[in-house]
Amino acid sequence: MSQPMLTADTDPHRLARTLGGRNLVGGELRPSHTGRTFAVFNPATGREIGQAAHSDAGDVDDAVAVAFRAQPAWAATAARKRGALVAECARLLASHVEELGRLVALETGKALRTESRVEASVVADALQFYGGLGSELKGETVPFNPDMLTLTQREPIGVVGVIIPWNAPMMLMALKIAPALVAGNTVVVKSAEEAPLAVLRVCQILNQLLPPGVLNIVSGFGPDCGAPLVAHPQVGKVTFTGSVETGRIVARTAGEKLIPVTLELGGKSPMIVMDDADLEQAVAGAVSGMRFTRQGQSCTAASRIFVHRAIHDEFVTRLKARVDAMKMGDPLDEATDIGTIISRGQLDKVLGYIESGRAIPGAQAHECSRLPDGEALRDGLFVRPVIFTGLDNASRLAREEIFGPVTCVIAFDRYEDAIRMANDSDYGLAATFWTRDLKTALDATRRLNAGFVQVNQNIVVQPGLSYGGVKQSGLGREASLEAMLDHFTHKKTVIFNMN
Repeated sequence: MSQPMLTADTDPHRLARTLGGRNLVGGELRPSHTGRTFAVFNPATGREIGQAAHSDAGDVDDAVAVAFRAQPAWAATAARKRGALVAECARLLASHVEELGRLVALETGKALRTESRVEASVVADALQFYGGLGSELKGETVPFNPDMLTLTQREPIGVVGVIIPWNAPMMLMALKIAPALVAGNTVVVKSAEEAPLAVLRVCQILNQLLPPGVLNIVSGFGPDCGAPLVAHPQVGKVTFTGSVETGRIVARTAGEKLIPVTLELGGKSPMIVMDDADLEQAVAGAVSGMRFTRQGQSCTAASRIFVHRAIHDEFVTRLKARVDAMKMGDPLDEATDIGTIISRGQLDKVLGYIESGRAIPGAQAHECSRLPDGEALRDGLFVRPVIFTGLDNASRLAREEIFGPVTCVIAFDRYEDAIRMANDSDYGLAATFWTRDLKTALDATRRLNAGFVQVNQNIVVQPGLSYGGVKQSGLGREASLEAMLDHFTHKKTVIFNMN
C-alpha cells in the first residue's frame, strides 16, 4: 500500500521541529550515523528553531552509495517519463508554496511577502520548466562516411553532488537538481548550514513521487560534509554556488578527479544610468536590482551604481526616498518589506564594511528605512540599508562583495568612463544599462564584461534564461536547456560500419 501524501503544514516552528536532526537518504528521513546535530536559529529573534543533522564523511558515503545504486534504473527510464515525473513534482510542490515560504522565512530572515513566498513559487516553476525538456536529450547524425552510420547520443554523468548556499536555498537547489534529474543523473545535495530545513522539506515532498535514492540530501559543515562529497570517487559531477574562496577549493578537488564542475560564485554587479534614462524607472530598477528586500544578500546585487553626473544627485534623493519607505520587521509579518541578515558573522562583516566606508574622506553614508521596534525583535540581525556617495571605483566597498544592503552610487561624466569602471572588477556575473538610446544600449551590451546583461530592467534569474558569469564569477551556465545538455550529460559518438 502506498504511503499517504504529506499534508502542508503552515506552522513553520512546528515543521522545523518535525524535520529536525535528520537527512533524507533513500527516500527516508534518518539521523546522521553519529547522531550529532547542530542548532538552527531564527535570525529575526536569535532563538533556536530546530536542529539539523551534523553529517560527516560517513553520511556522505551512505548517501552517495544509495544514489549510485539507484542511478542505472533511473537512467534506463525513458527521458520523457523522467521529465513527466519531475513536472508532476512541480505540481505537487505548488500545493506547498505557503508552507515552504514560511519555513524559509523563519530560518533565513527573508521577508515572506517580498522574498520567501516568491522563492517558493520559483522552485515549482523551475521543475516545471525542466520537466518539459526530456525530449531534448537527443543527439545528431553525422555525415562522416556514406558506408558508416555515425551518430551521437546524450548520456547522464552518474551521481551529481550539489552544494547550495543560504541566500536563496530552495530556488538555487531547484535550478541544479531539476536538470540533473531529467538528464538521468541521481543527486546528493549538501545544504547550507544556516538554512537546512526548507530544502530538506522540498526533498521530502519530491521523494513522494521520485524513486528511492534518486534525490538525497545531507546537512552539515563544509569541511565535514561538503569536502567529502566533492572528493567522493563515485560523484561524477559537482555543481556549486557560493563564495569564490570555496569555489576555488571545489575546483581544485574536482580537477584532481578530472570531473566536470559548475561554479556560480560572487559578483559586484554594475548598474549604469545614462543622463537620458527614465529616472523613475531606473530608481525602481536600483531598488529591485540591489535586492534590498533580501538585505542585499545576492551575488547579482547592483552594489555599484554608476550614474551620469547630470542626474546623480536627483537619483540619490529618489533612491533614498524609495528605500526609506520600505519597512523592516518580522519576516513572517505580511507588512514587512525587509528582513534580516542571515547570521551574526555576516552581520559583523556588513557592519565592518559600513564603518570602513564612513572613515573614507569625502564619503557620505545615507542610512535608509528604520530598525524595527519591539522586544521580540531586539536580538534580531537587522541592519539599515546604506547608500554610499563620494566613493570612487577603487574603494574597497566598490571592489569587494559585501553581501549586505550596501551600495555605492558613483558619478561619471562620459559613457566611456562608465564602461571602463564597470569592467574594472574581478567579477563578471551581471550588469544592467539604462538609457533611451538603442544604439548606445547595443554597444554597451557588447562591451560589458558580464554573463547576464539587461537593458532598462533588473530581473532575477529565471528558468529558461541562461545564467552564469565570467572572470571570478564562475564557470558554466544554469537555468537553461544549455545547462542541462552541457553540464549534466556526456556526449557519446557511436559508429556502425555498414559494410
